[in-house]
Amino acid sequence: MSQATQDTAAMLTERMEELAIVTTRTVQATRNAVWHAWTNPILLAQWWGPRGFRNTFYEFDLRPGGAWRFIMHAPNGTNFPNESVFVEIAQPGRIVFRHLAPVHAFLAMAEFADDHDGTAIRFSMLFPTAAECERSKRYVVQGNEENFDRLEALLAAAV
Repeated sequence: MSQATQDTAAMLTERMEELAIVTTRTVQATRNAVWHAWTNPILLAQWWGPRGFRNTFYEFDLRPGGAWRFIMHAPNGTNFPNESVFVEIAQPGRIVFRHLAPVHAFLAMAEFADDHDGTAIRFSMLFPTAAECERSKRYVVQGNEENFDRLEALLAAAV
């Protein structure tokens, strides 16, 4: 690999660390079960969001260009409207959506891969600026972990 290629790769890696939040988890469930939990709006509404949150889905049109509109209800009664548009749906391996409003904009990608222990999930959130990414880390990192805890509990209950 040439020095220029190494320098470019290093720059891209550094830039990704500035702009992205990545959460990974391996769950003890089949990839199809994980896919179903992410793509069935009835199931998704049960686990999406940090611990204690509830969801009201208004629209979930799972196709490129389709809208996902919902409100996350915090335990303290605060409501957080959310609006996203799906970019890519590649069953059963990847879902990409653009979160549009209102708190922060980001591009999200959920990837699912077979793993000897079940299914490996990689959830990446790419922010438009390093400052927005840094601001979001304060609550997104822990929130994503709680989100995956809730997904894992739903999957375990389904077995």
